[in-house]
Amino acid sequence: MFDYEEYLAAFQTGDDDLLVDRFFAEDVVFHAGTRDYHGKAGLRAFLAWAHDGVREVPRIQAYAWDGDRLFAEVDMDFHATKARPDFLFKAMQPGDSVTVKFFVQYRIRDGLVCELKSMTWSPERGVTRLPRLGGHPSQIAAFHAYCSAFSNADPDRYSAFYTDDVVLELGSVPPIHGRDGITGFYTRMFAQVRESVVPYSVLADDRTIAIDALSRFTAIEDAPDFVVGSLAKGEWIEVRVFVHYELRDGLISHIRVGRAGADGVPRIFRADGTRR
Repeated sequence: MFDYEEYLAAFQTGDDDLLVDRFFAEDVVFHAGTRDYHGKAGLRAFLAWAHDGVREVPRIQAYAWDGDRLFAEVDMDFHATKARPDFLFKAMQPGDSVTVKFFVQYRIRDGLVCELKSMTWSPERGVTRLPRLGGHPSQIAAFHAYCSAFSNADPDRYSAFYTDDVVLELGSVPPIHGRDGITGFYTRMFAQVRESVVPYSVLADDRTIAIDALSRFTAIEDAPDFVVGSLAKGEWIEVRVFVHYELRDGLISHIRVGRAGADGVPRIFRADGTRR
């Protein structure tokens, strides 16, 4: 028996191999508007392209069965973690999101999808909305997009995840207040040192997000006075950090950053990758 709720839960993990292996027949045919994809290999290839740097998260609106056919209305959220100028529905940069309404028909044989047809409305037309951040898989995917926008030094995009009165506490400098205060601080820093944030784990609900992450600070110019440690151009510092985010109405209202105990001791690397 095909369990659609289980299918959606698997889809929301972002594990395309799990999705294809568990829920699709070997001879599946996917009809996607302008072309067809045949078999699991064809479906995998399409998903690998479509999901390269973009998380796709379905939010079911309604579905109904008619014999061996399942009809569904799905609001599909897409969250970019890399530049995708060629993306299906619009050009995407890290931190961007778009929601598209899908109408989908599945034909089921022996508990597996053997035929899939989809059509869409234009992006953002008639869709429902979630608050930007929170505990839903789509909101967690949006948080990863936020981390990518920050790591891409794109203040317009990463600051869109903040409340106007957001507060940042780093410990190494006095608290920084407001969206403009944070973007101003990082714009000055990023002129010499770029920071990338790679989450190891993310725990989230509608009020808070907590992450265990690696922060890497890479000097694009000599930075002898950098607060974490002196750096020459091309050198970098890695620090493991715990970060706690408070949310209000789906936006970040307070950020507290702390080093992860003994693992939070900065490690400095020369441009050739050797430890300094």
